[in-house]
Amino acid sequence: MSDADLKNDPWSWWRDRMPVTKKWAYFDHAAVAPISQPAADALKSFADVAASHGDVHWMDWSNAVNRLRDLTAELVQCEREEVTLVPNTTTGINLVAEGLDWKAGDNMVVPEGEFPSNLYPWLNQQSKGVEVRIVPRRDGRVEVSDLMERVDDRTRLISVSWVGYASGFRVNLNELVEQAHAKGVLVFLDAIQGLGMYPLDLQTCDVDFVAADGHKWLLGPEGAGVAIIRKRHLDRLHCSTVGWASVENAHLFSGSEFKLRGDASRFEGGSLNQSGMMSFASSLEMFCQIARHHGHDAIGNRVLERARKLRELLTQRGARLIHGPWDDTVHASAITTFEIPGETPDRFRARALETGVVVSCRGGGVRASVHVYNDDADLNRLAELVSSSDINASSPSDQN
Repeated sequence: MSDADLKNDPWSWWRDRMPVTKKWAYFDHAAVAPISQPAADALKSFADVAASHGDVHWMDWSNAVNRLRDLTAELVQCEREEVTLVPNTTTGINLVAEGLDWKAGDNMVVPEGEFPSNLYPWLNQQSKGVEVRIVPRRDGRVEVSDLMERVDDRTRLISVSWVGYASGFRVNLNELVEQAHAKGVLVFLDAIQGLGMYPLDLQTCDVDFVAADGHKWLLGPEGAGVAIIRKRHLDRLHCSTVGWASVENAHLFSGSEFKLRGDASRFEGGSLNQSGMMSFASSLEMFCQIARHHGHDAIGNRVLERARKLRELLTQRGARLIHGPWDDTVHASAITTFEIPGETPDRFRARALETGVVVSCRGGGVRASVHVYNDDADLNRLAELVSSSDINASSPSDQN
């Protein structure tokens, strides 16, 4: 499909840019997603040029990498100077965990059940005398009121995943940021399970720090991500790792002074994964194109509709939801975790792969993470696998 179809049929336009659809009904975007065709083209182009010309076109690559900063700023309505490029979400989290001027007796708050990347960097601060307060979830839910109950006058920061990787529960960011800031507490957002999928306007939802890499929902390669350090916090974070790229006039190798850059790129230190960043930018451009033509809510509305339909199909065929369904207007996401009576998650996953369907095992069940380009045929392929499970092939009396 041509770019002209972007206005009239955006989801078919998108699907046309996903080669994975030729073989697979892919529902594992919450783990590692297939890269888009634009991302693949960017990787191939870089490899061809690097092999044939060495670094002759290095400045062109640098400009293409900088495009990732512009697109990220456009996507979340922040300033370009607040974007720093990172290899993964973990690096972005550690920029803050290691950069804050913790004092013995300080504390921070984090929900239980977080992915380890949003726990271990904070636990690592215990050696500095920082208390890590882990707040229980309520059947998968992260309640803002529960987090705030653990806040006191020594709480420096609350760190949450925007979307739970197993539960699929999406935190109410506006409520969290408003209440945390009212008490002088910073908010860190691990956005890897939500960035690009749901609207995030940092002009109205004033999150202090954000990190995400592109190999999940953003359909880029592994090893390329972004972090956002709001301008007001640049000087309060210590650069725990510095290098030639951290300073002003970075390319004056023999004459540069140790004067940190005045923007978030000071945290990059050294050479970037240019091929990965260029590839990520090429994929991110698709998200921004949808937003430009159809509004910032379009992707979120589409993916929630897809997930809602998938849940209906699965439950009609006998699957049981392990978490949710959540309130679609605030807490829902594209992640659905379910179980099939009489069949283990790993057996179901293996059977799915044999038929060209990709899911994962998380949270005690089968996790299906649907994307905007998944069409009805994809959804039905997964649902039919539930219908064909051993338990559904048994007699009605056996199913009671």
